[in-house]
Amino acid sequence: MPPRSADPGLASDPLLEARGVRKVFQRDGEQLEILAGIDLQVRAGEFVAITGPSGSGKSTLLYLLGALDRPTSGEIRLLGRATNELEDAALASIRNTLVGFVFQFHFLLMDLTALENVMVPAMVGGASPQQCEAKARALLDRVGLSHRLTHRPAQLSGGEQQRVAVARALMNGPALLLGDELTGNLDTAASESIYQLLREHNRAEGQTIVVVTHNPALAAHADRVLEMVDGKILGISVTGQTL
Repeated sequence: MPPRSADPGLASDPLLEARGVRKVFQRDGEQLEILAGIDLQVRAGEFVAITGPSGSGKSTLLYLLGALDRPTSGEIRLLGRATNELEDAALASIRNTLVGFVFQFHFLLMDLTALENVMVPAMVGGASPQQCEAKARALLDRVGLSHRLTHRPAQLSGGEQQRVAVARALMNGPALLLGDELTGNLDTAASESIYQLLREHNRAEGQTIVVVTHNPALAAHADRVLEMVDGKILGISVTGQTL
């Protein structure tokens, strides 16, 4: 089943859009501008990577795009809705139903099995245990872990744990999958394997994906690469050509 974003009526419009987004923090009585007027569009089915040095604002931007935080000014729209204008309860609903997150630290529940960890988002949403288990099994099979269903996180390798986190992020069929340095703790082979998994899922299911990474080799899996420096997008690369 294609993700929610694959709606013919939305094909001509951006699935995700940022307009003049700024983020300012207060530190020691001074204003620290992290994002300095970001404009971007992501269309349904795209795989976009955001790169740049540490402190460039990559993760801050990703959290704003996923409605984990609000911009100081500007607008973020997901499926046509201005998320920065929504109340907290509506944002929580969006995060659980329209957005899937995968972080560098996967935040798996250590007392639960791989299967149970993947089931959690749908259980929170009120789905029946039977429905949750069937879909969780299918997702773990898709990420190559059908033989590890009953293993707890401590019994899994770092790469396997991150695959469980990817399956969990896909559990509610999100329109948008976001990843923040999701291979930062993995070796080269495991990192490449995770990005290949995302690329395959993007192509097979039309899943819209936006990832933050400092690794150019991993970013090369994406359709577009956005380079951030000092809170601004300075370059956009498509199939190796800078625009």
